[in-house]
Amino acid sequence: MEAIAITDSQAITTLLDDAYVNRIHNLKHSIKLANEALLLSRKNDYKILIGKSLNQLSLFYMIRGAYKRSVQMAKQAITYFEDLKDERGVADAKYNIAGAYYKTDNYHLGLIYLFESLATYRKFDDYHNQARTHKSLGTIYEYFGDRKNAIRAYENAIDAARKVKDINLVSNVYNPLSGIYLKQKKTAKALRIIEQSIAMKAKTGDIRGLAFALYGRGKVYTVMGRFQEAENDLKNAIEIHINAGEKLGLGMAYHKMGALYIEMGKLDKARDVLKKGHSFSTKYNIAITKFKCSYLLYRISKMQGKLESSLAYLELYLHQKEAVINTQTLKVIENYELIAKMESMEKEARLQKERAAIMEKQERAEQAARMKQDFLSTMSHEIRTPLNAVTTITSLLTQKAGEREDDLLESLKFASNNLLLVINDILDFTKLDTGKVQIESVPCMFNGLLGRIIKTYNSLAHKKGIQLLLTGDTTLNECYELDETKLSQILGNLISNAIKFTDHGHVKVIVEKVNSAGGFDELKFSVADTGSGISEEFFDEIFESFSQPKSITTRKQGGTGLGLAIVKKLTELYGSEVKVKSTVGVGSVFSFTLKLKPADAPGKIAAKTSAGLQGKTVLLAEDNLINAMVARKLLSNWGIISEHAADGLQAVEKSKTKAFDFILMDIHMPEMNGFDATANIREAQNPNAKTPVFALTADITAEGNKEYKDFFTAFLRKPIEIDRLYEALLQASV
Repeated sequence: MEAIAITDSQAITTLLDDAYVNRIHNLKHSIKLANEALLLSRKNDYKILIGKSLNQLSLFYMIRGAYKRSVQMAKQAITYFEDLKDERGVADAKYNIAGAYYKTDNYHLGLIYLFESLATYRKFDDYHNQARTHKSLGTIYEYFGDRKNAIRAYENAIDAARKVKDINLVSNVYNPLSGIYLKQKKTAKALRIIEQSIAMKAKTGDIRGLAFALYGRGKVYTVMGRFQEAENDLKNAIEIHINAGEKLGLGMAYHKMGALYIEMGKLDKARDVLKKGHSFSTKYNIAITKFKCSYLLYRISKMQGKLESSLAYLELYLHQKEAVINTQTLKVIENYELIAKMESMEKEARLQKERAAIMEKQERAEQAARMKQDFLSTMSHEIRTPLNAVTTITSLLTQKAGEREDDLLESLKFASNNLLLVINDILDFTKLDTGKVQIESVPCMFNGLLGRIIKTYNSLAHKKGIQLLLTGDTTLNECYELDETKLSQILGNLISNAIKFTDHGHVKVIVEKVNSAGGFDELKFSVADTGSGISEEFFDEIFESFSQPKSITTRKQGGTGLGLAIVKKLTELYGSEVKVKSTVGVGSVFSFTLKLKPADAPGKIAAKTSAGLQGKTVLLAEDNLINAMVARKLLSNWGIISEHAADGLQAVEKSKTKAFDFILMDIHMPEMNGFDATANIREAQNPNAKTPVFALTADITAEGNKEYKDFFTAFLRKPIEIDRLYEALLQASV
């Protein structure tokens, strides 16, 4: 390659420098300059500047919301930088890719790219880009409701920005920090910090950043009841975002303007702007804003007494959130494997560094492990919390609904149950994969269990126009010692899988005794269908995680691809294995055998009537007002008198005033979490020190907290299992 003229190199560098500076107030001009730099670089075949030009264009298109184009250009840049062994260039491109991903609906993959970029920026002490990366990490943590890690990431961003004396980067972080303080009800602090951000933006001339700051102040003014000022700020933010071509900020501003108009009682204006926000977010795949707009549209319809419309929007919200989960949860385990791969690659390079660098690596490895657990916990909590309200309200409405509402409620119930199955598949597989699941056998009425399982999936079969049949051996014992939950999971996954791939005919569950010896009955369970069948070459593959053979799968079947992998692991826990026989076009039979010990029938639990708990008192600690309202309505139906505490600190204070019959304690709450609140009640001089305390939580990892587990009488999950809650309270009252 001929050496290019110094003047050309200087001209390209000047174009790129000017483009980067102009991005904050004239993005269109920045794109024009970067394109000129790219053409000149390619003309001279100057690879390093081709890569830098592509990187800048990737950044600018990401800001404008052209996410697909942004990712394409970043990936092109990576090929140049990898050839040149330019690690920082690769890191810059991965940062742009991360931005495009997490601003749509691929948060976990965005997280991976950010961590990879951060490792490189730390290696070169690049504090400017460390600040940008930490700020983006904080944004992702906020999406998952993990305020603690979000605040830590934002503080790291501020520290890095101050090291390079970049007040613009500092002000970028002040915006989301203000939002967190607002959620913590620290309104004065939120206003003070957002005012500082606006002043900094005015000083630096960052017009695009000013729009985000005005949006942040608009949120604060809304909470303070200063509606006219809030409306002015949000209108100005929308105007700037439109002129700058900023898609994410515009979607956020539409949503917040709708929320403001609801507070002002202008429901028609709220509906108009929210519909615009929903349409805009759908067009540019801004998933978070899309289902937030759906939720507010549900609230408006409910406030106006439009039951059918409100349920439709609630179902739309549920489906949209489910769509995000389906794109996310299928990648959770894969993405954590990518983190491990990233750490392994970095280790080889760090072996030649001093001991301090090696210690830093170990700290990051521990952080990655903690992050996996934290995200599983947060994902479970943030999804199950609103789902709890949906499922419980649906159950309460079903008791009073007329024929006109039955179909809507049935659809809503089906959608929420389907969403819960997806979540449970991911979380169950994760626990099985880490060896944290054990068989817990108790006496169980066998025929009743089989009947409940069939009833659960009957409507699913009915919707497809096929029969779901049960055939049981007459020699089966009435009661066996078994793990009801795990057997239900095995059969449930096999049945739902069979229904999924059967369009005509039937699905049949067959249970037969094949042997009796040594005080045990050996039972063979078979699930046979008349579906599409599976080619023998795929028999091993179908039991792998996330596997659905393309030869038999179309998008209409959906699902996580984890069902048979879970069946395989659960049957192995029983010392058994699942077998398959299948003929393409004829159908399939999945079977397994279990050795179960016959048992005496357990004592029956009292019927669920209000008399059993009439007059009992409950302290309900729950920070989500919708869930609190729903839970109190449910408790009142049983004759229970409830008192509400909005956080752990209030729960502790209320527990000091009088003795309650029970305490229902959420875990994730502001001010003081449920673990610390319960420990405080148990260990202090308190009239409720011996009161039964039930953890009622959407966090499926909470029960694994050994430090606090013994403080609780039992752990109950959200969405609320109504019968289980009733039985737990009834037994505790004896």
